[in-house]
Amino acid sequence: MDTTIATGTEENVWGGGNRPLGASYGKLMMWFFLLSDALTFSGFLVSYGFARFKFIDSWPIADEVFTHIPFFHGEYPMYYVAFMTFILIMSSVTMVLAVDAGHKMKQNKVIWYMFFTIVGGLIFLGSQAWEWSTFIKGESGGAIETKGGRILHFVDSNTGERIALGDFAKHSPSERIRLQRNEGTWFQSEGYLPSVSVKEVVDGFNATPNVVVRTETTDETGKGKVVLSRDESIKTMKGAKYVVEGANLVHNEYGHRMFADFFFFITGFHGFHVFTGVLINMIIFFNVVLGTYERRGHYEMVEKVGLYWHFVDLVWVFVFTFFYLV
Repeated sequence: MDTTIATGTEENVWGGGNRPLGASYGKLMMWFFLLSDALTFSGFLVSYGFARFKFIDSWPIADEVFTHIPFFHGEYPMYYVAFMTFILIMSSVTMVLAVDAGHKMKQNKVIWYMFFTIVGGLIFLGSQAWEWSTFIKGESGGAIETKGGRILHFVDSNTGERIALGDFAKHSPSERIRLQRNEGTWFQSEGYLPSVSVKEVVDGFNATPNVVVRTETTDETGKGKVVLSRDESIKTMKGAKYVVEGANLVHNEYGHRMFADFFFFITGFHGFHVFTGVLINMIIFFNVVLGTYERRGHYEMVEKVGLYWHFVDLVWVFVFTFFYLV
């Protein structure tokens, strides 16, 4: 569309060319990339939503899964994930300040703000690595998987509190023989045995009357899981097949297996984006230190990598909301 300015000069706003609307080629390509990446993440989150809706009765409760903080072993639901989110958002703030300093050609400020952005990204990556390690290892006391693939946890019928398998399992030295890989069950690829065997858990369960089964099925309130009576628990335990500690792509201590699949895939894919962003930020940081952009007369490269970093932060807000909070 052509527009005529009051001075009588004619300006073709949408005429295209190398700099439509005053945006450089590099900045336009970054926007196109971010748009395609946004569609990819949207597809992942929509798939997660469909899976959760389909298996809503057996879907784990996030407040019961993400409860740990480094060096603390109490119940702190979502605190550490909230800390990670805060760090990533603050790194986005420092990136904004770096871009603004670049527009004003203030090299020293760009250096410091880029440095703080990189530190924030590294803290987030380290926190996510710890979270993955805790999720895989399992810090919730373990569970039993039945022949039908159901996950069973255990609670004290007197207090209603969760009980770890090791707290009531009847240990038997003869059960702790290390299996060869070709003789193992689902632990064959990991090469280790769980801390207790199925027989030890069943024997301990039968010898402890106050221990009852909590199923993976969500109760009527939607905030907890169904707890069986002692008689129902005994019948259910007859189908015990595996001891599950932690989670992988085959078994999941916390509930439905697809929960772990989506956790690894979505958070891992986002973590890869953060890792890539940190590497790019480091390259740009050293270029700023060397005065590359001072000699060019502009800091557009800082602005372009800033667009990517803001996108990564925005995606995490959606992941945090839909995966952890909802």
